[in-house]
Amino acid sequence: MADGAGLEPGVEAQAQPHNIEAEQALLGALLVNNDVYDRVSGIVNESHFFDPVHGRIFEVAARRIQKNALASPVTLKAFLEDEPGLAELGGPAYLARLAGSATSLIASRDYAQMIYDLSIRRDLIRIGEDIAFNASHVDVESDPAELIVDAEQNLYSLGEKGRVDKGFQSFLSAVTDAVNMANAAYKRDGGLAGVSTGLKDMDGKLGGLHPSDLLILAGRPSMGKTSLATNIAFNIAKKYKKGIRPDGTEGAVDGGVIGFFSLEMSSEQLAARILSEAARVPSEQIRRGDMTEEEFRRFVEAAKDLEACPLYIDDTPALPISTLAARSRRLKRTHGLDVIFVDYLQLLRPASSRSDGRVQEISEITQGLKAIAKELAIPVVALSQLSRQVESREDKRPQLSDLRESGSIEQDADVVMFVFREEYYKEREKPGEHDTEAMMKWQDEMQHLEGKAEVVIGKQRHGPIGTVDLAFEGRFTKFSDLVKPWQQGAEDFN
Repeated sequence: MADGAGLEPGVEAQAQPHNIEAEQALLGALLVNNDVYDRVSGIVNESHFFDPVHGRIFEVAARRIQKNALASPVTLKAFLEDEPGLAELGGPAYLARLAGSATSLIASRDYAQMIYDLSIRRDLIRIGEDIAFNASHVDVESDPAELIVDAEQNLYSLGEKGRVDKGFQSFLSAVTDAVNMANAAYKRDGGLAGVSTGLKDMDGKLGGLHPSDLLILAGRPSMGKTSLATNIAFNIAKKYKKGIRPDGTEGAVDGGVIGFFSLEMSSEQLAARILSEAARVPSEQIRRGDMTEEEFRRFVEAAKDLEACPLYIDDTPALPISTLAARSRRLKRTHGLDVIFVDYLQLLRPASSRSDGRVQEISEITQGLKAIAKELAIPVVALSQLSRQVESREDKRPQLSDLRESGSIEQDADVVMFVFREEYYKEREKPGEHDTEAMMKWQDEMQHLEGKAEVVIGKQRHGPIGTVDLAFEGRFTKFSDLVKPWQQGAEDFN
């Protein structure tokens, strides 16, 4: 049989699912009664129409209605008379024909739902065709695992947002999003645009954890970066409250759902840290079971309270960045997801097995984490190790150049923070007992530094850099707001 035999002339593939009559009926109803827009705006937008001209008519009509202006065949004529596609349908007279053939206004939601459903089917067909095309074209550079991740990402976007790829958006749309974010911040206590960390001074510097941001929390071993991360995660999870957000969607109106990827510690160890903070029982006593009756009671009560906390822990070691992305998408679809924590990024693996050096691998990982933050529209907090060069300096306070493979981490991150406890280093400078003067000086310095920590903000793309002073209780691995000297009286009074 010759190539193409059995196909009708000019027919190369099955027609895309669409319903022109439903699109015409919806547009006609909209042009006759602008109140229809309020009924259908939550279901369809201009991108869901099969006919590009119909999409353009809907877009212009929506713009006018949003400005409380009339959208009718007469008012739309001035905006659309030079539209090439409309000219092929008969020019502005087509608008009048749409309005003239308008049917039931009550059925407008049904028309809108049908247009949306058919648009989703067309997108599914396109995704399926892309999967088939990419899978059939065997290439040295093409990794099947990457194809699966790409397909899953497209399907996630379609299911979550109702479209495969956002592409370009108008400046008006971007401005609207920015105004909505500012409005949400204005209405929220403390004026935060992002998710509160539960630490007032840190929120004051960061404005909370912002959607789409990659935040790096770095520090040398024993500085407490994992403790700070678990503290913030616990603060967010325990405040979780579900409701209708300012944009009309359902989700977290306070606090949030946490995904914690613990590549270093087991889920049990991480849970013990959080329980230690909540119950105020030292973590080493929890591990040994060495608790008084009162401490054990607090421990059990804290465990009961935490059962309902939306904090999900994945302790898979050496996780590839592509798998982390896939599990994050799945968590968001099944339980919701508002913040991701990764402890720590040097333990992640790149998606590809090809190795062009450690710096290139870290670059792929940080770019992947930033992509996850943008795709899921949530903040991603990734912990990072610092190089040993900190220890060789007299001033041990960390800086950006101390980041391991610092180029890519510093470049891709929106915020870079360092945990620093001078008390840790001063403890190791204890003089001999025979040197009384040095011992007294050391004790004075230790008293001043005891229970204090700093979070040094070395980079912030959308805000100031600087230092946040925190209190640290090592027994409970707990960071909290530091009471300032001028606040001491008020604290005592309360």
